[in-house]
Amino acid sequence: MARFIVYLEPAEEGGYIASVPALPGCVTQGETKEEALAMAEDAIRGYIESLKKHGEPLPFGCKECSR
Repeated sequence: MARFIVYLEPAEEGGYIASVPALPGCVTQGETKEEALAMAEDAIRGYIESLKKHGEPLPFGCKECSR
């Protein structure tokens, strides 16, 4: 899988929000940093699968995503 930068921010209600700047709208959350990162990985996979399914272009530099 390609590598993406994931930003973690503390959520006001507790836990962490994970966002992926290279994938607009790809945001998730988790109770711990580890859970938020795992959720981000799952969200990235889903985002890429959706792009492929709908014939949308893959993010710049995402050659590994097409495997």
